[in-house]
Amino acid sequence: MAKKAPRRTAERILEVTLELFNRFGEPNVSTTLISAELGISPGNLYYHYPAKDELINTLFERYERALGELLSASDNVRNIEDAWFFLHSLFEIIWSYRFLYRDLNDLLSKNRMLEMHFQTVLKNKTRAIRQLLAGMSRGGAVDIDAREVEPTANCMVVVLTYWLSFEYVRDPRNALEPDNAQQALLRGAQHVLNLLAPYLEKSQRQHLLQLTGAYQTPD
Repeated sequence: MAKKAPRRTAERILEVTLELFNRFGEPNVSTTLISAELGISPGNLYYHYPAKDELINTLFERYERALGELLSASDNVRNIEDAWFFLHSLFEIIWSYRFLYRDLNDLLSKNRMLEMHFQTVLKNKTRAIRQLLAGMSRGGAVDIDAREVEPTANCMVVVLTYWLSFEYVRDPRNALEPDNAQQALLRGAQHVLNLLAPYLEKSQRQHLLQLTGAYQTPD
């Protein structure tokens, strides 16, 4: 039993750190605050994670793994229903690690590992969206000129990456609170998919309107 204790402590540290980062933003959370929230000494925290960057990097690695598993499913998207589910699932992962997006520029300026790996994240997102478009084309759901695929995929990735920043600017005090998660994710998925509206087959476009209309709430 004694051998398992350090792993449990390390896991608790990560869970609490993620919760605090998401709630207050990484720049506003110190290791002292993390220790106090856990009810452990700073020395105990440093034993498991000697620097704050190690906490950030470990959480990012978890995010990257979860993202990679989902992005690999983009090949299976054939219609607007599949795309809606895929994008909503993608936004759920982004929400779970929203501190990365809330403080993205600040984190990249301070952390070389994130600077390098987030470029890969963007490339992987773009590749997955291209695969999504290709699958929907094969399924007859979209009709898009090959020359428009790359700029359309890039625009979709821009909205995916900065949607939570937009939500935050609209309502800084409430936008990133857990109670607002579902609507923020639905709005994000809707706006990404709306970029496909000009290319959707007629019945698919109508289905998109029905999907988004079912979840529409007044601003």
